[in-house]
Amino acid sequence: MSHIAPTPSSPPSPQDSDAGLAARAAGGDAQAFALIMRRHNQLLFRTARSILRSDDEAEEALQEAYLRAWRAIGSFREEARLSTWLARIVINEALARLRRRSAQVIPLDTAIDAAADTGASWEEADPDLQPERIAMRQEIRNLIEHRIDRLPEAYRTVFVLRAVEEMSVSETAEALQLNEATVRTRFLRARGMLREHLSRDIDVALGDAFSFAGARCDRIVAGVLARLSEDAQPPRD
Repeated sequence: MSHIAPTPSSPPSPQDSDAGLAARAAGGDAQAFALIMRRHNQLLFRTARSILRSDDEAEEALQEAYLRAWRAIGSFREEARLSTWLARIVINEALARLRRRSAQVIPLDTAIDAAADTGASWEEADPDLQPERIAMRQEIRNLIEHRIDRLPEAYRTVFVLRAVEEMSVSETAEALQLNEATVRTRFLRARGMLREHLSRDIDVALGDAFSFAGARCDRIVAGVLARLSEDAQPPRD
């Protein structure tokens, strides 16, 4: 039995606040939840992909995270930011998938220490790839995405949230459950790693890194809504 409520007389609007849409979604308004997904899809997809390094896996993780968010949307409180609340759910789902496919679990908050203990450079994983100055914006973007994927996990997600998504230090710290000093340190180290191998054009292409095409956005929203219609578990208060 579906727990989606009948469509209200006044439909949700893209101009509605996150808190307003969340309140409607908590009452079973799937249209409001669809607007939430469209509003935050790019941030959350980039977050999942920064952990999983796979477009397909990131899509799957994002859909599962949205289903978890739908069931728990009644617990969201207005004093929090919906984007960071959703990001935390996505991060947990992505990390769970990473653990399932890995024989050895390395928690996000200790991965930096593990990388330091090995004494190995992140570049050594791909010694044949020496980036050259690239004229075309698309080629630069592809190179940046590849290099970000090569960052150690502890640096990679912090870098994507701070540099690509332009989240603040406090927002990133809240999403990753780290202290702000750790976020600042990891971000600076990640930038140093990238600058060592990329040209000065890195800042030009950052805004387009891991672009979120309209078709992918539509596919994720449609997939989640289809599964919601089959989900009998109501949102929790």
